[in-house]
Amino acid sequence: MTAALQLFATCAKGLEPLLFDELQQLGLSEVQQTIAGCRFQASLPEAYRVCLWSRLASRILLQLGQTEVGFKLDNTTAAIAATPWHEHFTANESFVVDFTGQNQQIRHTQFGAQLVKDGVVDHFRAQGLERPSIDKAEPDIRIHAHLHHNLLTWYLDLSGDALHRRGYRLAQGAAPVRETLAAAIAMRAGVDESTQLLVDPFCGSGTLLLEAAMIVLDHAPGLLRERWGFSSWLQHDAAAWNALVAEAQQRLATAKAERSLTMIGADNDPKILAIADQNAQRLGFAEVCEWRAQDATKFSLPEELAGQTGLLLCNPPYGERLGEEVETLLLYRRFGQRLRASFAGWQVAILAGDESLLKRLKLRSHKKYKLFNGALDVILALYDLNREQIEFTKEQSSDLANRLKKNYQKLEKWAAKEGVSAWRVYDADLPEYNAAVDVYNDHLVIQEYAAPKDIPPAVAKERLWFLLDTLAEVLPFTAANMHLKVRQKQSGKSQYQRQQLRNITTVVHEYDAQFLVNLSDYLDTGLFLDHRWARRQLATMSAGKNILNLFAYTCTASVHAALAGAKQVTSVDLSKTYLAWGEQNFQLNGLQPRQHPFVQADCLQWLQEQRPQQRFDVIFLDPPTFSNSKRMHDVLDIQRDHVMLLKLAARLLKDDGVILFSNNKRKFKLDEEGLAEAFLRAENWTERSISTDFARHKGIHHLFKVTHWHD
Repeated sequence: MTAALQLFATCAKGLEPLLFDELQQLGLSEVQQTIAGCRFQASLPEAYRVCLWSRLASRILLQLGQTEVGFKLDNTTAAIAATPWHEHFTANESFVVDFTGQNQQIRHTQFGAQLVKDGVVDHFRAQGLERPSIDKAEPDIRIHAHLHHNLLTWYLDLSGDALHRRGYRLAQGAAPVRETLAAAIAMRAGVDESTQLLVDPFCGSGTLLLEAAMIVLDHAPGLLRERWGFSSWLQHDAAAWNALVAEAQQRLATAKAERSLTMIGADNDPKILAIADQNAQRLGFAEVCEWRAQDATKFSLPEELAGQTGLLLCNPPYGERLGEEVETLLLYRRFGQRLRASFAGWQVAILAGDESLLKRLKLRSHKKYKLFNGALDVILALYDLNREQIEFTKEQSSDLANRLKKNYQKLEKWAAKEGVSAWRVYDADLPEYNAAVDVYNDHLVIQEYAAPKDIPPAVAKERLWFLLDTLAEVLPFTAANMHLKVRQKQSGKSQYQRQQLRNITTVVHEYDAQFLVNLSDYLDTGLFLDHRWARRQLATMSAGKNILNLFAYTCTASVHAALAGAKQVTSVDLSKTYLAWGEQNFQLNGLQPRQHPFVQADCLQWLQEQRPQQRFDVIFLDPPTFSNSKRMHDVLDIQRDHVMLLKLAARLLKDDGVILFSNNKRKFKLDEEGLAEAFLRAENWTERSISTDFARHKGIHHLFKVTHWHD
């Protein structure tokens, strides 16, 4: 093959400009950058050189033919069959077709692949040859076909396996970076033959460091690969290929002899470090690598390298799953502090999931590149720590830290004396830090309130993260045990909706009761802390009595009543999930759920359907402020409907019975006249029901003792 070949080098989105430069550096002049790759012309040895030396390309495709796809697909099959396939492989070789793209005639890639396969097989039959077989797992020949609008192009894949499979990485960590992306990061970070010191404090299986080292030590990325797409190709020039491999081996030996390189990788997981070491050994780089089991936020250089500067590149966790934000963002904050303290004068390259993570570093980048880690949008940010890196956000007041310390010291003692392990430590005490913080054993749940409309979102977010920073610094809770939830005004379908399942649970105690709380999967945890006093008061009324708990949620009030010796406790709630949770709470406290009815029903409809009977001594009524669940018969607005709701409940209340009626509507106003007309009277127990940890916000709920009006 002496004529110039038409080739296409594919690459991941975002790498096209780098690939263009790389192909030119490999001596190619006819290069055209396009979407997801570059077209180029080359001789066969030049094509081999690209296969062997490209650090960025995913595949190198040799164009064999093109045709317009019209309404008659037989013409397309015939055009494919006209390609002299027997000159490229024999019937003894297996093949597979990869197909991408679609149009009106070819809407499915599987159908397109079948069309191309039929054309190949037709050619062999027309030549009077046996048809080659299909092997999807390990084909000898890989054919790639791409349909763009109505133009179908087919190629011989010279790569075989994708080029990111270098041959040194046989195992990998949980969140690997593809080798081609790692090479791109190293290139953007400025790695070249003069680089002498490389560090990665989040090294995982070592891919970033090893790809950078391959650049420094002139290691051809394809040198370890044993199998190529052209290995079984009839026009393969083995002599030309072997000469290129020999040249690459000599270049590697020369670079290793002449260049000095030290690499240090750190990770929390010793098992993944063992994999990194094995990868380095396969590359022949073990002697220049040091692997440490160490936390990135505590990483420092060994004494013998103190004062030296180099390049730090890393790919910290992204915290993709809901609920991991706190741990991940605090990790970036601590890491930024470590960089500022220990890596002055260094160049730094960080691949992050989004801007919010990079902002937590509190460092100024001089370059940013949008890339893709698989399907994830990511950002590569470059930092020059030779430049002055001042804290570029306004210095925050120490008032928050002082308030948190004071609250915790006071309330921790109170909670221990009170006999509760779930309590509120902070509730927007300082208006600019608009969140509630609750303690659940050794966990914190941070509930962010919606910021006022006059506060810019960026300011509100910065204040929230300063609150999280401060919590981690001054209170004895790990970042992994801090759980962030956004608690904005809920209405309609958004109330009580479950978030992404993580199943982080703990069992808390409240006086004599124990409750299972879920810290990750719901907006609420399963325990309304501010109603603690009301639950305890219910217990004092329950011995030997019949109790009804309406809008029972996870049945925590029912547990208190049953533990206090209630004859029977009936719990009614619309949610099957919460009632099952309630049964778990009963079992957790040694109570038999079978002795106490759990009724799944719309409470309002259930009350309307009950015959008037004086069945219950005490009714615990804690409805939502507003609800229009699609399963509810009616819309409930507690301000509008509370008299109606109390009248319905009172139909089931004994003459000397008590309704404990509570709600969390901040500006709730009891309709005393409406109650009097229904022959009910109410005593306001709100003030006495506010526990010490909620004393700052006495309007957080309302509690009334409601009884029949007796003359």
